[in-house]
Amino acid sequence: MNKPDIAAETKPWRQDGVKPFVRISNVTKKFGDLAAVNDVSLDIFKGELFCLLGGSGCGKSTLLRMLAGFETPTSGKIEIDGQDMASVAANQRPTNMMFQSYALFPHMSVEKNVIYGLLREGVAKAEANDRVADMLRLVKLDGFAKRKPHQLSGGQQQRVALARSLIKQPKLLLLDEPLGALDKKLREETQFELIKIQEDLGVTFIVVTHDQEEAMTLSTRIGVMDAGKIEQVGEPRQIYETPNSKYVADFIGSVNVFDASVEIAAPDMMRVQSAIGPILTEPMAGLTANQTVHIAVRPERIHLSRDPAKAVNSMQGVVQEVAYLGNISVFHVLLDGGRMVKVSAANSLHDDNPITWDETVYVSWNAAASTVLTR
Repeated sequence: MNKPDIAAETKPWRQDGVKPFVRISNVTKKFGDLAAVNDVSLDIFKGELFCLLGGSGCGKSTLLRMLAGFETPTSGKIEIDGQDMASVAANQRPTNMMFQSYALFPHMSVEKNVIYGLLREGVAKAEANDRVADMLRLVKLDGFAKRKPHQLSGGQQQRVALARSLIKQPKLLLLDEPLGALDKKLREETQFELIKIQEDLGVTFIVVTHDQEEAMTLSTRIGVMDAGKIEQVGEPRQIYETPNSKYVADFIGSVNVFDASVEIAAPDMMRVQSAIGPILTEPMAGLTANQTVHIAVRPERIHLSRDPAKAVNSMQGVVQEVAYLGNISVFHVLLDGGRMVKVSAANSLHDDNPITWDETVYVSWNAAASTVLTR
């Protein structure tokens, strides 16, 4: 199959004049007095693999269910492919939904699970059989057509559910924690299979997940949700490198966050005071002296050494914990001021004397490694 004309790598959200495929405008969903989704506006483009990311209860699944038509917005508007969905029933929408539980028919074979929806819609048996054969080849299950769900692994069941969701050729596929039931290794393998299938078919995917690594791997863009609101929307690199709030920085990956107050805000440098002492950062427009900020520093941006460093931000501490993770080691360093800092460093095959527990060390980073957050 050919890739879609608007593939993920063309980044339509960066282009002027490209019409969103999904437009969510000021949508609120209340259950009693609780706003599960609170005034959310979001544009998603054709061919995207968009991830809604957030913790339990943040509103991401409720937003997905409103797109599917299983819930009705209390207020606001949802458009799919230019059509207002307000009066469109769930079974009439150009969408399909894949659930975490997979919901396969246990008494039916793989091919019967996949063909079921087509036959219910009156598709001719010969055409339906051809489409099922093509779909099973796409999800690499063409040799498993006669098996029952209980004869399949978790990853294979997931692909049957995906094939069944895609067989009716929806314009928009909604996936609610689609890989949540898989173990870590299988989940990582399946993520890349899912990306390949999405690219081959060109169907727009919206994936709900609480797993940061999964969102970073899968998505063209991520919408980070908290307490019913969208905190930030961006490409994975943007979300990780330039979070717009303390919440996003802390939720995506591992990070050290220091509460601070601006001491000097000059055109060429900025210095803040924090619990670990003064921190130098690159200048940020619009900040003034005594303003409260947060300084976020990723563990991999911090250098760890037995010797004092020449970096602008350098502090002494003692190693409290070491976690060896194969390609990297993670260190917890207790600074002299009493604050714990996380540092990660690549492991070397030729390091015969690695830093270990209870050693006195120096942590350091340059001004560019500090991200200044105002909320």
